Amino acid sequence: MHHRKSTRRPGGWSRRRRLLTTLPIFIVLFGILVTVSTLTDVQWHDDATGRTITPATPNTAVAFANPDDVPLPALGTYEVRDRYVTIDVTRASTGEVQTLNVHVREPVDAGNGLPGVVFLHGAGYGTCDNSFSDVAKAMGTAGIVTAVVDKPAWSTIDINRDYPASADAYDAVIDYIRGLDAVDDGKVGIYATSEGTWISSYLLQDDPDVAFQILLSPMVFTPRESLAFFVAQDFTLAGAHGGYQSFVRRVFNIDAALFGLTNLDIRTLTPEAYAIPTFVAYGSRDVMTAQVDGLHTILDMCERAGNPDVVIRSYRGGNHVLRPGDLTALGTPYAGNYVNDLIDWIGGTLAGLDPICEQVAGAPIRQSNAVPTLRAQRVATIYGVVLHILTLVLLIASAAVALVGATRRIRQGLRRKEPVFGFSHGFGRSLALLVMATGLTLLLFAAAMGRIVMSVVNLAWGGTPAHDPGIMYWSWPVAQVVCALVVWEWSGVLARLIEVASARGILRVPPRKGAVREIVTGEQPVLASRRLGRVMFWLAGTAMFAVLLVFAFWGLFSYAEPLVY
Repeated sequence: MHHRKSTRRPGGWSRRRRLLTTLPIFIVLFGILVTVSTLTDVQWHDDATGRTITPATPNTAVAFANPDDVPLPALGTYEVRDRYVTIDVTRASTGEVQTLNVHVREPVDAGNGLPGVVFLHGAGYGTCDNSFSDVAKAMGTAGIVTAVVDKPAWSTIDINRDYPASADAYDAVIDYIRGLDAVDDGKVGIYATSEGTWISSYLLQDDPDVAFQILLSPMVFTPRESLAFFVAQDFTLAGAHGGYQSFVRRVFNIDAALFGLTNLDIRTLTPEAYAIPTFVAYGSRDVMTAQVDGLHTILDMCERAGNPDVVIRSYRGGNHVLRPGDLTALGTPYAGNYVNDLIDWIGGTLAGLDPICEQVAGAPIRQSNAVPTLRAQRVATIYGVVLHILTLVLLIASAAVALVGATRRIRQGLRRKEPVFGFSHGFGRSLALLVMATGLTLLLFAAAMGRIVMSVVNLAWGGTPAHDPGIMYWSWPVAQVVCALVVWEWSGVLARLIEVASARGILRVPPRKGAVREIVTGEQPVLASRRLGRVMFWLAGTAMFAVLLVFAFWGLFSYAEPLVY
């Protein structure tokens, strides 16, 4: 006669009962994490992906009908004289004063009635000498007076720039150029690139007498939308797993106003910003601007402003600053025939001639995904901030308790048998393994995000995507599997805790007489015979669950099909 081998520990539960207890705990814990991922998810439209506009001609030349042979500016006509002046500009909101150096380049013996151009910086801290030097000098040789100024920044940094004050500062330089004897004050325009195209919108609303504008890699949309597009597109180009798009969506739906940062939602897209003759230049290798949506929007704004004088050019091989190759490479020329095209456009436009070239020309204009429509989510932002701070506090507290335990062990002597934490029933070993698994997952995420950020920066600076995305791709599904296993193991630990507590009589109603005293004193421990062990278990366990909640906040427990741009 055969007897089935017992699956019950002496005085404990059977495997079946243990499984039936573990399973509902897992469902509850996993359900909480999936719910957090779902509630914190941000949806943005992902239609209209992979769009391309193919201009009628690859020839970027700008031409005008000139039956009267009106003299037009030409590259290399004049020698250029350099001089410097300083201008004090005040930031109206704070009263801060910044002294700006202005590098003025003037054509020699070019006569009077000359056009002028003032340059508006992109992001960073450009000065009058390390920015726009080649194009400003080239314009000077064509008979155009140019002014490159130190970037007006006062005490701001990139995330809290004062765009209205910056517009006032640049307008002060425009007024200076207008006042020069050789300059026709009705022919002074602006040259704005990247971040400067947000500032130019403020400037043109305050000073509609600006004669023309050149927009190089214009951002067009709000900073929140423009930056979200740029990062989302580059995550895809870098080869990152689609799941990492959840990071982008959540980051750019932050309510930054809670931290005193209001620039994310500035509204600079107005017809007034496109009411003057406009030249737009894109580079085919620029991965930072939404070129297709930008082109359509600019044309729409010009139409609404009643401005037919708009020319759009796309230059093959140009990056975000319209130069081939890496943005860090110094001294590289502009892509294609950009400088000549620009000078020809300025001359013909200011002469009032009729263009006889295509409005949109050059290399194909591409955009991999749509510009997202985003809004600040205050509740999710507050929850995320509180969760991350709480998790950090719990991790520090857990480390502190572990350090106390290690210190006690050292003081007692490494050979002594007296326990420091006194874990029982294998809870110490389980806690160590779960902390290790959660910590390794956290490190995996950190390594993957670090690699993605490096790849995005490389792309932004004109580099090419990695042939094999490696950790940027496989880390996401691996982390999802590991986290699910961690939740299952935690469920098993909690089930075993219930099992031991039940055996000790602590779960009876009322509890067995003396059971609470035995647990507190360590005579019949459930978790550990030492109070330090019990504190360590609950503190570390709570910290690890908080880490899982952080993962859930960033979308790791979202199992919907990831967006692919």
